[in-house]
Amino acid sequence: MSERLGIPEEKRHLFAQPLDTLIAGTREETISKVVDKFKTLQKQGEQFNFYIVGDIVTKDFLADEFLRKFIRLCIIDEKTQRNKITISHGDFFEEIREFDNPKGMIAKKSWQIIKESIRSEKRTLLRVKEGEEDLLVLPLIISLPLQEMQTNFVFYGQPPLTSAIQQIPEGLVMVEVTKKIQKVVHRFLKVMEKLS
Repeated sequence: MSERLGIPEEKRHLFAQPLDTLIAGTREETISKVVDKFKTLQKQGEQFNFYIVGDIVTKDFLADEFLRKFIRLCIIDEKTQRNKITISHGDFFEEIREFDNPKGMIAKKSWQIIKESIRSEKRTLLRVKEGEEDLLVLPLIISLPLQEMQTNFVFYGQPPLTSAIQQIPEGLVMVEVTKKIQKVVHRFLKVMEKLS
């Protein structure tokens, strides 16, 4: 499904829902909860990799010595709430790739770059130069392999949402990549419109 996709206006509210586990709280609170969870899993012999979408989440994971060890790929656009943000990463990433992905869409080129980056197995930073990275969580989840010996987790930020229909607190979404969640994402992709 490597097409260029956009969200129909009447379906936008569906894409505000967390895809999996919402860890509610401030940045400090959510990172602390993630560290505790994965230290426990590591003690139990679990193996895992982290894939991150979003600048703030990337910044927070890179700043934590424990969490950064498990980062395989980060997708950023160097903006948060339309303000410029700089992420210090030194020489942590083995590969840095830049591309455009229009706002509210998933560009065909984005699918290709995400798949190539996963296959390369290098620690990779994907930087969206024009547009935004928000929806790239969907092709990322679909493209990640399901492995027996190692679990892949995708993380992204959840802004607070308050409307007459629903309320979602601010936090961090943790997606354990499973066949079930990939089916959910496929349903989301079917809702999107193919664009030329």
